[in-house]
Amino acid sequence: MNMLDRLQDRIAYRFQDLALLRQALTHRSAAALHNERLEFLGDAALNFVVAARLYERFPKVSEGDLSRMRARLVREETLAQVAESISVADALILGAGELRSGGARRVSIRADAVEAILGAAYLDGGFAAAETIVDHLIVPLITDALGAEELRDPKTRLQELLQGKGRALPFYELIEEKGQAHERRFVARCSVDGTASTEAEDSSRRKAEQQAAQLMLDQLQGLLSTQRHVG
Repeated sequence: MNMLDRLQDRIAYRFQDLALLRQALTHRSAAALHNERLEFLGDAALNFVVAARLYERFPKVSEGDLSRMRARLVREETLAQVAESISVADALILGAGELRSGGARRVSIRADAVEAILGAAYLDGGFAAAETIVDHLIVPLITDALGAEELRDPKTRLQELLQGKGRALPFYELIEEKGQAHERRFVARCSVDGTASTEAEDSSRRKAEQQAAQLMLDQLQGLLSTQRHVG
C-alpha cells in the first residue's frame, strides 16, 4: 500500500481523481500547480461544517462563543495536530529548498495541506465528500470540555494566548467613569505590548475589562488567522 492509499484510509475518503489529492499535497515551492487555491476552498468547507456541528451540539451557546469555539477548532495549531495524526508530512510534495529546511515539519505547511485536502475532496466528490472528512477528523474534537474552555473568562484566555506566544501580559486601565451614581458606566482599556489596544464600556469596571479583553482576543486571533493564510 502506497502513501496515498494509506492517507485516504486515514481520512475516510477515497478519491476518484488522485491528481486532485496530489495537488492538495503539493506546496508552492514544488510546482506551478500547487495547493493554495484548494486550501481556499477547504477553509470555507471546514468553517461551515464545524459551525453547523457546534450549532447542533451547543443549542444554548451564544453566537460569539460559538465563533470562538469554531476558531479554536480550525486554527493552525489544531489542524497541524490533525495533520500529524494522519501523517500528512509523509505525503507532502515540497521543493528542494523546503526539503532542505525541513518544511514538512512546519506547522503552517501541514495545516494548509489539511485544508487543501478538504478543497480537493469538494472538487472530487462534492460538499458531502469534504463533510465526510471533517466529520471524521475534526468533529470528534468537539467535546463539552471545548465549550467549557471557550466559556472561561476572556481575561484568562487572553493571558494564556499571549503567554503561549511568548508575549508580555496585557495591561488594563480604567480610562473613564460616567453617569449618575445609580447608573455608573465604566470605560476600560486593554493594551498589549504597548501597541495594540481595545476599549469597552459596561456597568462595572470588571465587566468593561472582560469585554475589552474579548475584543483583544478577537483581534489577535483574526490577525493570526490572516498571517497563516498569507504566509
